[in-house]
Amino acid sequence: MNEDVLQHALRATAPRHNWTRNEIREIYNTPLMELAFQAGTLHRRFHTPGAVQLCTLMNIKTGGCSEDCSYCAQSSRYSTGLKATKMSSVDSVLEAAAIAKKNGSTRFCMGAAWRDMRGRKSGLKNIKSMIEGVRALDMECCVTLGMIDATQAEELAGAGLTAYNHNLDTSREHYPSVISTRTYDERLQTLSHVRDAGINVCSGGILGLGEKPEDHVGLLHTVSTLPSHPESFPVNALVPIKGTPLGDKLPAGKRPIPFDAILRTIATARIVMPATIIRIAAGRTTMSEAEQILCFSAGANAVFTGEKMLTTECNGWDEDKAMFDRYGLSPMAPFERGQYGKQGTYRAQSFSAVKEQAARESTQQAQQTASA
Repeated sequence: MNEDVLQHALRATAPRHNWTRNEIREIYNTPLMELAFQAGTLHRRFHTPGAVQLCTLMNIKTGGCSEDCSYCAQSSRYSTGLKATKMSSVDSVLEAAAIAKKNGSTRFCMGAAWRDMRGRKSGLKNIKSMIEGVRALDMECCVTLGMIDATQAEELAGAGLTAYNHNLDTSREHYPSVISTRTYDERLQTLSHVRDAGINVCSGGILGLGEKPEDHVGLLHTVSTLPSHPESFPVNALVPIKGTPLGDKLPAGKRPIPFDAILRTIATARIVMPATIIRIAAGRTTMSEAEQILCFSAGANAVFTGEKMLTTECNGWDEDKAMFDRYGLSPMAPFERGQYGKQGTYRAQSFSAVKEQAARESTQQAQQTASA
């Protein structure tokens, strides 16, 4: 291990975007206890210790997707027993959002099983009403609707959307063995439209897709060298679903990805993207409480909580409240975006605005040091 790479990363006062793959690989391969400890230390420089964002995810349009993502129960190509539904009504979505807020969630996320938004003008109109209603509750709002173009991104931004989720899933190299109906570059193009519209980017990956550790490095290299780091980086562990190609491959009872790989990915993500929110997403129900706490200690600071995720089980609000009480964790306030140095916690709708403020303060500190 080239200690200089890790030690240089640990001196960060602002995110950097010129990581090399070799640098990330060296950090990723640090002995795990040291890696997790150093990631947790850096986390405290950029975020409020113990603050965890509570997100609730609702499936507003289930199944019938034309894509062939080999892990997904919502693909129309696989027989998983999941029935396709029409899009939920605006009122039912806002009712669910109000319940989520009452239970402590501050971000409400909505997912629709679509390849893209072409020809969905009425659907987009309803989704914009949902976004406006969620924001009226003083909650953050995130959607995942498949690929979108620049005009659609602008419309969503105009409705007040906080973030748009579009995961890269895995490395560019491993991606073709998981999905063939959408290219890696198409995913990156959607992220570009979202970013250009001023919407926060939420983009992460799924671990346990038959990939190798080098693919975790590749995924992290891609997201950490984007023009702007994702505002949030979800780390999913594959939930095997019978009837999907990946679900049928995995022997019954076998964990798709060992926990140490999840922890290593979270810790490395925290070091290379220090200001990003790192979310423990799908698969958290398979983690023990002790494993979850290790993830929080290494820099994870968001979870999905509530009744269900898209098609898989989710840790419930009461369960999470009890865990938070035991370990001194607290729900992150809506629009809270971490802590830089000793300047305190920022409350801002735009993640880019927070980063700009952090950069200004970093420059001011450097000038004060130089003049001292």
